[in-house]
Amino acid sequence: MRTFLVIIDESDEARAALRFAARRAVQVDGAVHLLALVAQQNFSAFGGVQATIEQEARDRAEVLAHGVAGNLLAESGIMPTISVKIGNGQKIVSEFLDSHDEVAALVLGAAKGGNPGPLVTHFAVHSGALPCPLYVIPHGYDEERSDHKA
Repeated sequence: MRTFLVIIDESDEARAALRFAARRAVQVDGAVHLLALVAQQNFSAFGGVQATIEQEARDRAEVLAHGVAGNLLAESGIMPTISVKIGNGQKIVSEFLDSHDEVAALVLGAAKGGNPGPLVTHFAVHSGALPCPLYVIPHGYDEERSDHKA
């Protein structure tokens, strides 16, 4: 089954990427996989505090992903798969793509302004080495008003 991987957070660009991926998945009878990334804390003087902060961030990411999944199911009929990972986002996404052959495309949303975001910047530069196509959804993209319906 063709799976569209979407990196999810609370941003508008992540929501745009999710809408795009969901529409494509519906068209090809595919699936959506939501990957929520949690930044690893960089201090270790208080290991228990670090672990607590990371667990709270993971819990928030899981709540967000499950809320998004419920909305996606209601709007498109697709129940996505959800993963939450702690660490460096670029490394996590690269490793995920390398170990999941079912991923047909990585779908990222570009932030408004001159800097599209760290993941978009990284994967756009390395797109030729990716095992799947990269879709970058521009800020403010509205597929309902677009001529480019696939």
